Amino acid sequence: MHRYLCLIVCVVGCSMYSSTQAQSLYMPPDITQAYKNGTRSPDGRPGKNYWQNKGRYTITISATPPDRAIKGVEDIVYINNSPDTIRLPTIKILLNIHKPGAARSDNADNDYLTSGVHIDAFAVNGQKQEWPDPNGFVLNRIKLPAPLLPGDSVQLSLTWHFDLSLQSNREGMIDSTTFFLAYFYPRVAVYDDYSGWDRMPFNDQLEFYSDFNDYSVTLNVPKDYIVWGTGTLQKPETLLQPAIAQRFRESLTSEDVIRIVTPDDLRAGNVTTQNAINSWQFTATHIPDMAFAISNHFVWDGGSTIVEDATQRRGSVQAAYNDTAKDYHYMVGFGKQALHWFSRNLPGVPYPYEKTTIVHGYAGMEYPMMVNDETYGNDTTLARLVADHEIAHTWFPFYMGINETRFGFMDEGWATTLELLIGRSRDSAKADRIYKMFRIGPWINDKNAEHYIPIITPGYMLFGPGLRTNQYGKASLGYLAMKDLLGDVLFKKCLHAYMDRWHGKHPIPWDFFNTFNSVSGTDLNWFWNNWYFTFNHIDVGVKSVAKNSTGYAISIDNIGGFLIPLDITMNFTDGTQRIIHQTPAIWKSGQKLARVQINTNKNIRSLSLSGGIFMDSDESNNQWTSGKK
Repeated sequence: MHRYLCLIVCVVGCSMYSSTQAQSLYMPPDITQAYKNGTRSPDGRPGKNYWQNKGRYTITISATPPDRAIKGVEDIVYINNSPDTIRLPTIKILLNIHKPGAARSDNADNDYLTSGVHIDAFAVNGQKQEWPDPNGFVLNRIKLPAPLLPGDSVQLSLTWHFDLSLQSNREGMIDSTTFFLAYFYPRVAVYDDYSGWDRMPFNDQLEFYSDFNDYSVTLNVPKDYIVWGTGTLQKPETLLQPAIAQRFRESLTSEDVIRIVTPDDLRAGNVTTQNAINSWQFTATHIPDMAFAISNHFVWDGGSTIVEDATQRRGSVQAAYNDTAKDYHYMVGFGKQALHWFSRNLPGVPYPYEKTTIVHGYAGMEYPMMVNDETYGNDTTLARLVADHEIAHTWFPFYMGINETRFGFMDEGWATTLELLIGRSRDSAKADRIYKMFRIGPWINDKNAEHYIPIITPGYMLFGPGLRTNQYGKASLGYLAMKDLLGDVLFKKCLHAYMDRWHGKHPIPWDFFNTFNSVSGTDLNWFWNNWYFTFNHIDVGVKSVAKNSTGYAISIDNIGGFLIPLDITMNFTDGTQRIIHQTPAIWKSGQKLARVQINTNKNIRSLSLSGGIFMDSDESNNQWTSGKK
């Protein structure tokens, strides 16, 4: 709490300073030191001394549903690219969140709780070691027999087992013979250039921060079980029976939706190779995580779309689901549209992976190349919206390596923005209505103080609605306000520069802000400060309307403080109407008061202000009528 209060005081102080000077943004000490160390540059690029560590993971998993016991063996080659000597690396065991007594953000019932992950054996460079804390939770610090020097590597070997949670959320048992495996392996925590070891424990609310690693994961499962997962499936022809393997291959290049595995195939038992145990191997390089689904009764659809026009590279979209889920029969089509639109419009970077698989679960959650989404029955609108949002996370945080635990607005805000924009490409009015209903309205209409906390506040200091407001709707509006300010072309140029500089790395908000400043050639700190470092909200009002020699001078109060775009609608006495759009630039000079000159020889009968998706918390002062006081 002390750190939280200090941050708020610093942010407020900086906000007051920046509103007049517009020269710098508040930076906490660890971020400031990174710039001094030259790992990050004031122009928004990685600094000349930038570095990041990585691991090479070789993992074998054994699962025999309906038995919930999962057994694993892994070797990690961890490479120290930092300038520091490492003596006490941190290992994260995320599934220990299921242990009784674990610190979590909400209550847990018996179906959620397990005995956690049990480490059966541990070795460093082939030498057996005692696991340091058998009763530990998510964070485990291990002492290396010898320090890990800069530029060197160490091999960590672990054997472990755990029971999958009966309650399926981000991971767990979807049903008795359908498992979703996520965060299932011990991993080396991120060691970065600005805060050292990421020792924030997972609390089942905040999301994740991962290095870019190389993976080879083998899942041993009984015959008739299909495995879907992150990465490239190795030798599918040895796992799938010929007809199924042929459909799978066709789906990778087909514009049509192909039913790779149908209910009839499942009933006939002619899907997988009929070995007692089949070994499904998936590989991926320079990726932040792996996730898998296992089922013996989910159907399987597939199709593809061109995601990169220059090379004609295709992205595969697959869906694994219970055939009773009506909306999932359309899911491959929804996924194809998302990959196609996002790759060409915003973010406008070709889908960076070979595929995405949308799995019928309960999470509404994203993973590299994987989505775990609920079914909404006949509500295909909501099913598509959620799929759009989770697929958008491919770029933020996975492609961009964002620290979601600390800066969740850097990915959830973007996924929310992209969800709106792709929705507008289909039906603009409907997309705006849904966005206001789900993303903006809940906090605009709630006067609780937690909705006013600055977006830059680290996520681990917030809980509940305030966290959600900052990460989703409020952050999204900030991005959209900047888009309105710069215009579509320059905004996209700045965004592409940021993504080109930082994909596969670990950007922080200041890298984003500084890139936009440098690429646009404009000091935008007045805007960044206003949207991301203040306690502002949205509330504007008409202060005065005065007739002058060239028309009318309109003064607009910014009561809430956020620098929003808005439309001024004027109804003239001759029955005509005129709408003038104002970008956030109208607030730059004063921020609390904007003066707009309307050149016209007509007489205004009435006037109103509208922010559209920038919903005003008090619309009672948004109108003016001639002759009324």
